[in-house]
Amino acid sequence: MTLKEIQIKIQSMDAPEAIQLLTDYIAEHPKDDEALTLRGLRYFGNGNRAAAINDYLEALRINPDSRAKNALKAANDILDYYNKDLYNP
Repeated sequence: MTLKEIQIKIQSMDAPEAIQLLTDYIAEHPKDDEALTLRGLRYFGNGNRAAAINDYLEALRINPDSRAKNALKAANDILDYYNKDLYNP
């Protein structure tokens, strides 16, 4: 199965199934930065932030121009969000 076929298929899957399908694909294609980015996006959406960031970083090691760069920046922006009003009674 190609990555394009997987991208279409995972649109209708829940996160754990999609992650497993992408993990199987990555096992066969460990240098596919796009697959790592897709799995990272699914991990992040499923609440597994650390696994998502690890996938983004691995994708960037493989291809510094990967779209994982934007995903990593977005993840860091979300995790770094600080609302001063919530901490000042």
